[in-house]
Amino acid sequence: MKQFHESYARVTTVSTKLHANPVSPSVTNNRGCAILAAACPASAFTLLSTRTMRSVRLYVYVAAMMLSATPAFAQYKPRPLDNPPTGESYHIEGSVGLWFRSGDLDIASSGGGILSGIGGTDINAERDLGMPQNSTLPDFELILRPARRHKLRASYIPIQYTGSATLTRDIVFNGQKYSIGIPVTSTLTWHAARFNYEFDFISNNKGFGGLILEAKYTDVSVELDARTFGLAEFARAQAPIPAIGGIGRFYVVPNISITGELTAFNLPTIEDKYSGHYVDLDIYGTLNFTNNVGVKGGWRTLNMGYLVKQDTGAFTLNGLYFAGVLRY
Repeated sequence: MKQFHESYARVTTVSTKLHANPVSPSVTNNRGCAILAAACPASAFTLLSTRTMRSVRLYVYVAAMMLSATPAFAQYKPRPLDNPPTGESYHIEGSVGLWFRSGDLDIASSGGGILSGIGGTDINAERDLGMPQNSTLPDFELILRPARRHKLRASYIPIQYTGSATLTRDIVFNGQKYSIGIPVTSTLTWHAARFNYEFDFISNNKGFGGLILEAKYTDVSVELDARTFGLAEFARAQAPIPAIGGIGRFYVVPNISITGELTAFNLPTIEDKYSGHYVDLDIYGTLNFTNNVGVKGGWRTLNMGYLVKQDTGAFTLNGLYFAGVLRY
């Protein structure tokens, strides 16, 4: 090492050529030995610069992508977990529909006043009076919803049938006898109204389940007219009927639901003079186009019967229905 340093100190010539070939600057000693002290080749600088520039361009590209994605991410708002399904954000809901019903209607009316005690014949509206068994009825419903779990509901179905027939048997109505072979025209009017309060003890974005407390108002009147024979009688029965029941709804998808509703009442026979029952079952599906507009369709059955002294009635209606729904 000492000899090397001494030889290095005696450098006398710096040359950039050796045998006419370009070389890196060299340091030579007096013995002709050369120690290369070359700087890094230009190709190394180029490689380093190229890699550096590629890295810089990559970082700039990634940063630009992140900056451009930020506005799109800010615009995306996931559906809140407690966001109600389509059609469940309202305070007022109204629906109008048509009920394509079929059924069976029976009524009996005893005499009153001086004819009191004369029992009435059980008359079938279709077979005896010629009223249609199938018909289309309008259906109206209104719902007020002051809070998510509380609803006030009202519905009304005006029912009226007319018939014309020649009696095939003797019947007694309102204490008067209508003999076989008499032509009779008849009218049956039934005002069926419902007023109820609904409390949904289960309520989430998959549906709800609740309790219904209801008052049904029933007003039934029947008129038999055979004026050619001097007969025209009229009978009427009306009463509010309490009922209790439940309702459940499940959303298959956020804008399609299936609902089932049942209300019922039963009054046991009292002194063989008074009794009554009322069963209303409704199963339907709803398609909501928006929160404010939808359609629904389903199947409904209504069964009612009563005994008031010697007057009786039994009504069964069932069938498909369809309705349009508006909400606010």
